[in-house]
Amino acid sequence: MTNADTKRHIGTRPHQRPGSASQSGQTSSQQASSQQTSSQQIWRYAVAGLSASLVGLGLARFSYTPLIPALIAAKWFSASDVVYLGAANLAGYLAGALAARATATRFGAARALRAMMLLATLSFFASSSPVSFTWFFAWRFLSGLTGGIIMVLAASVILPHTSPARRGIVGGVIFAGVGLGVAASGTLVPLLLQQGLQQSWYGLGMLSAVLTLASWWNWPAEAKGDAAPPNAAKHHQASLAARALLIQYGLNAVALVPHMVFIVDFVARGLGQGIAAGSRYWVLYGLGAIVGPLVTGHLGDRSGFGPALRAAFLIEAAAVLLPTVSTAPLSLIVSSVVVGGFTPGIVPLVLGRIHELVPHSAEQQRATWSHATTSFALFQAAAAYGFSWIYAQTGGDYLVLFALGGGAVVLALAIDLALALTTRKA
Repeated sequence: MTNADTKRHIGTRPHQRPGSASQSGQTSSQQASSQQTSSQQIWRYAVAGLSASLVGLGLARFSYTPLIPALIAAKWFSASDVVYLGAANLAGYLAGALAARATATRFGAARALRAMMLLATLSFFASSSPVSFTWFFAWRFLSGLTGGIIMVLAASVILPHTSPARRGIVGGVIFAGVGLGVAASGTLVPLLLQQGLQQSWYGLGMLSAVLTLASWWNWPAEAKGDAAPPNAAKHHQASLAARALLIQYGLNAVALVPHMVFIVDFVARGLGQGIAAGSRYWVLYGLGAIVGPLVTGHLGDRSGFGPALRAAFLIEAAAVLLPTVSTAPLSLIVSSVVVGGFTPGIVPLVLGRIHELVPHSAEQQRATWSHATTSFALFQAAAAYGFSWIYAQTGGDYLVLFALGGGAVVLALAIDLALALTTRKA
């Protein structure tokens, strides 16, 4: 009996082990499936963010530039009126950056983002008829407002759900929409204009509506709960670095203006190569803008956002200054692609740096990013008008503008290096 019982006991053990192993394997499989689902959700969020930046920033801002000649030719508005209408978008962008946090607090960030995409879509259809200058100005202002609010809220809603190791590349995907808008302004809009000016606005509105609908249910719930703040000394250092970052981001906006506003005219009239040649460099600028945020975001994930931002300032300074050294085709190609890449590419780096400096509070991260966006909008608007005045005063000297832009980003780099040296001594 004892031997039989022993054999029976031994015989039952192998049956238990496979069952246990199977259960363990099933748990691992469930965990892997859960991780995969989480990863899929993150990329769905990122694509929603890309759609928002494409609608509110890419299309609402950059598609207006190639429409300007058509607006003048169709006698919807005079040349001077068209310039003021373009400025209305910049003013609206600044207003949106200032109003974003209050809007999110009152209505919820996800609801605000959906509403802004709807408003941007409506602005395209409303602009399809020249009712009056005031009507058009109001809608251009509102389209800028949507861009400012989307710029502040889109990433701040998504990134808290993203692991720190992937925040750079996810941020890059979100703001690749800006680059797609730049590229679309040089390719899609001319095709739409072949059907007519009114039809072009309809086409942009339909594209915006499709992107809005596709992203409608893909926004995440807002992350809640903030950890306790760090000790006072670290908090002071982070605050100093964050304030410096606001100035650096604004200076970076100044550096982008010469290419963003003048590169096509510089090639077309300044170098006497014609509008077709100037447009080709704008397409290169747009291609760089698509790839730029993906590259910089990946670099931030790999090396840390502080070192990556420092390297970005150095490379950007060289690219902005390159036309003052050489106007050979290769130099202009490199300059256009690199500066185009940093136009949206600087965004995931600054966002990632904010998350490094303010790691424990989602609300404080959003507040800092809102201030950074406001700084960028202010510096960019001031530079756009200031450089236009300098251009007129110097008799059309484009190289002065590139030199001033390069100097601005060199100053941003100097601030970063000085702050790093001060922190190290402390």
